[in-house]
Parts: sequence; C-alpha cells; structure tokens
Amino acid sequence: MSTQNTAAPKEQLLYGTMLFYGCWSGLLIMVATYLIYCFGILDPHVGMQDVTRLWSMPVGEYLSQGNVPMGWGWATLLNRGDFLNFIGIAFLAGLTIICYIPLIGAYFKKKDPIFAILAIAEIVVLSVAASGLVGSGGH
Repeated sequence: MSTQNTAAPKEQLLYGTMLFYGCWSGLLIMVATYLIYCFGILDPHVGMQDVTRLWSMPVGEYLSQGNVPMGWGWATLLNRGDFLNFIGIAFLAGLTIICYIPLIGAYFKKKDPIFAILAIAEIVVLSVAASGLVGSGGH
C-alpha cells in the first residue's frame, strides 16, 4: 500500500494502513481455520450428519437441538472445527476498535485532544456494543 503522493493526515494513513493489513490478516485467518474445518483436523461441534438436518430449522430450534450457545458462548467452543473459524470473523469485527487505539496517542501527540477523545469514545461505544451488555450484539 503506497502512502506517497497523498495529502492525507498521518493519522488517517495510520488508520488506513492498519485496516488494510488487518483485513488481509483476518481473511488469512478465516481461510486457515476453514481449511482446518474442511480437512477435519479438529472435530466439529455439530457433525455433518446433523448439519443438513438442523439448517432447515428456525434458529431457535437449531441452537437448541445443536446445543449451540448464544452470545459469546461460541468462544468456549474454539477447540471445535466448526467454531474455530469464528476467530477470523471476530477479529475482522473488532478490527475497527484495534485501529482506533493508536490514534489516541497520535492525536494527543499532535495536540488535538478533541479527536483523541472522539477516538476513545468510539472505542468505548463499539466495545460496549460488541460485548452484548446492552442486550444485543456479542456474537
């Protein structure tokens, strides 16, 4: 990714560069974990014989009959092939939060506290929303 010949502020370039490499990293994680699932390196939580039967059900029945946890409960199943690929998805979902973190210091260093506070607020709002503490999200 070239950053030459651009008039964008350094903070935007930092955010964009982190987002660029973070997206590719997330995609590589998803490919690697999917291959682990496809080649059966780790046993799945829901076996293939049950997947086709469960997929036709409403989500509530699928979760119940497949013994699939809700919210962040999937994190307890990361030793299973079918849940391992959630790592890449969660990484990509949280990438914006990760990219905002270095902006706080960069904006304070630039003596631009308003943007630093906005970056902190963005991190807090996104983190609370992803946590599921307010009744939604978290998965």
